[in-house]
Amino acid sequence: MKQSEPNQIHHPVIIQGGMGVGVSNWRLARAISSRGQLGVVSGIALATVLVRRLQDGDADGNIRRALAHCPLKDAVRSIEARYFLPGGRLMSQPYRLIPQYSLESPDELTALTIVGNFVEVWLAKEGHSGLVGINLLEKTQLPTLASLYGAMLAGVDYVLMGAGIPRSIPGVLDRFAAGQAAELRIFVEGETNGHEQRLTLDPAHFTGAPAPTLRRPAFLAIVSSSALATTLASKSNGRVDGLIVEGFTAGGHNAPPRGLPQFNDRGEPVYGPRDTPDLDSIKALGLPFWLAGSCAHPDQLTAALALGATGVQIGTAFAFCEESGLKPEIKLAVLRRSAAGTLAMRTDPRASPTGMPFKVVDLYDTVSDPEVYEARARTCDMGYLRQPYRKEDGTVGYRCPAEPEASFIRKGGDPADAVGRKCLCNGLMAAIGLGQTVSLSEDEPPIVTAGDDVMDLNRFLKNGNFSYHAADVLDFMLGETGAKPAGI
Repeated sequence: MKQSEPNQIHHPVIIQGGMGVGVSNWRLARAISSRGQLGVVSGIALATVLVRRLQDGDADGNIRRALAHCPLKDAVRSIEARYFLPGGRLMSQPYRLIPQYSLESPDELTALTIVGNFVEVWLAKEGHSGLVGINLLEKTQLPTLASLYGAMLAGVDYVLMGAGIPRSIPGVLDRFAAGQAAELRIFVEGETNGHEQRLTLDPAHFTGAPAPTLRRPAFLAIVSSSALATTLASKSNGRVDGLIVEGFTAGGHNAPPRGLPQFNDRGEPVYGPRDTPDLDSIKALGLPFWLAGSCAHPDQLTAALALGATGVQIGTAFAFCEESGLKPEIKLAVLRRSAAGTLAMRTDPRASPTGMPFKVVDLYDTVSDPEVYEARARTCDMGYLRQPYRKEDGTVGYRCPAEPEASFIRKGGDPADAVGRKCLCNGLMAAIGLGQTVSLSEDEPPIVTAGDDVMDLNRFLKNGNFSYHAADVLDFMLGETGAKPAGI
């Protein structure tokens, strides 16, 4: 496919990380974007986030205001009729679930996903002229097409994607921008030659024919090595507009160490010189790039600019500010312990069902506590990290190492793969106050992730307060006037 012409975007110096499920919400992204930097919403599980906000009553009316601007009018009416509860659900009432994604997801789920992503991006862009991005994971393939299209309908300016090799995403953006159908190859474990699985989304099926042409957002690939950067820059099916070079101190999922696995006495993977990206090779690609991982300090920004970077991406410092989606009590607990020097965190090689190392903050009443983890009954009622696999009869099934072990093994999963796995879907949703109600006296326990920088958040705290705002981070990074190089 012929690559589209580059967007004329004045790239920001600071990119706010697209963290977790709903941590990088529209409020946080709007706070960053309105200050002239790149605010980013997390695009993960936004269909579920949307319907749970509606079931909680949408007290401030923000969600319904955004829905009123969505062009998928029939879908919006159906969503509101099905999920909106005036006054909100009872505290003992479980959230109504949405269907799980599959290769045959119903149109209703695809439309819900489009609408959920539209709402988050539209709200993030409301009331200012700044740039807004959306962050997606290559690992969660099944909702990707609908997520991208919904974000583009709302005018998203950047798409950030990592946790895999997203070579086909630039071409998808090109086709959606032209109002054309796009397809995505879906990895199916155990797939044989001749049985390649692909998903297709035709915008006209949801918006009416002909589908509108849209502005193509810039695409930033998140990489951890120069080899991956080179592959994406040279072999993607469309234009890659820049790279975010993420180190292993960043929060959330980390790339596994290169070479034979080694672990320290806490069971964490050991990273070495081979895991430090070759920035000279990345710079030689000629693409704008940003450094990520423990970069929330002016000295790190200055060093990055001196190395030829356009700027830095900051996650953890924004994750615990007032505007982020994390529950207030989680923020307070982390900030108190960070300031006291008693906070602990572990890079857990087993936690994530994806098999990638995942950073987990050690907090009471979360699944980082072994007693809480063991007491939780395994369930897979959301399924965002389910992996398609080829069954013996030739059909496609879905399994997750964090689902009930007997179910996972019955589906052909290796019992060893289930050991220590944590349900990130439910845990991350609980961390933003949208956790499922399990019983009258029990909710899903949260899981909290952060980068190494979480140990030093007290630099943003003032006058004995255990809270701070996104603007405080930007002022710290750029000075009170924001007077720093504006990128390229």
